[in-house]
Amino acid sequence: MILPHILSWFFAKMNNKMQKVILVLILLASFIMASLFFVGKKTISSESSDLVIKSEQTTFKMAIASKSENSIKILFVGDMIFDRYIRQVSDRRGYDFPFKKVESLLKGNDLVVGNLEGPITDNKSISIDSEIGEKNNYIFTFDPKISEALASKNIKLVNIGNNHISNFGSSGIESTRKHLAQSGVDFFGDPEKVDKRLVIENIKNIKIAFVNYNQFVAGAEQKTINDINNAKSLNVDFIVLYTHWGKEFMTEPEDKLKILAHKFIDSGADLVIGSHPHVVQSKEEYKGRMIYYSLGNFIFDQYFDSNTQKGLAVQATMDLNSKKIITRDLPIILDNNGQTLQD
Repeated sequence: MILPHILSWFFAKMNNKMQKVILVLILLASFIMASLFFVGKKTISSESSDLVIKSEQTTFKMAIASKSENSIKILFVGDMIFDRYIRQVSDRRGYDFPFKKVESLLKGNDLVVGNLEGPITDNKSISIDSEIGEKNNYIFTFDPKISEALASKNIKLVNIGNNHISNFGSSGIESTRKHLAQSGVDFFGDPEKVDKRLVIENIKNIKIAFVNYNQFVAGAEQKTINDINNAKSLNVDFIVLYTHWGKEFMTEPEDKLKILAHKFIDSGADLVIGSHPHVVQSKEEYKGRMIYYSLGNFIFDQYFDSNTQKGLAVQATMDLNSKKIITRDLPIILDNNGQTLQD
């Protein structure tokens, strides 16, 4: 209580000019103190806001990461040949050449799956110099370099359950197994080994069974149903059926194939992908599952018709949380220089 009296006495002794100066200084000091207070408060508020924003961004990134961990993208492509004209071009320009224009399409997925339409052997090609229509024109063998090319382009799973895999007999199939394994390319649809008719791939802890239906082997339908049942017993998350069926160059599937496709879905297949006709055929949704009757060609030297020069790649997003498969159609074109391009 003494201090205010002293200040009052001291202020009274001053002249008017000094009093005004002191008042101005007091007001200025008050203004500075108030400004510092509000700036500090604003800084704290801003820091708090930044923390909230950063927290929200972290939560969003975690949600994206969680979703990414629970879903995968698999690209399916159709028939691939690496003999005849494709072999001639590849020998001249390298075995990467047919894939050059679709590299980004292939590598933007967790896995690419296609139909390997023939064996990989050290045998000399007998189809290169053959005439269309001759027997030798339809007997294929692929240079071992192709297995490395497939792996480098992310085609790390191939179906070998088709009508050309046995073109060089059992030795050709065994050679194919060896070369694919050496390059880290897995396979399914083996016509000789029961344990390789199907394969299970584990990608980001999502288990997918790949099963083959090959109409060119005896008892194909029952074998496929047995394989689907076997896959179900192994508690996989999804079952994909990759078929080799139908009639060549027909743009629509036969009714009997539609009945068969429905039967495979009823048995437990989650997605059906077709090959062999060398042209794109229609697709269908049945009981919430997609059926692609034929993807047509992916790497092939059939340039005699516009339909055989058009193919379809299908990107399937498999989500573990929803147990759903969402497909996306990606048209492709086969150039007569031996390359495949995205349409």
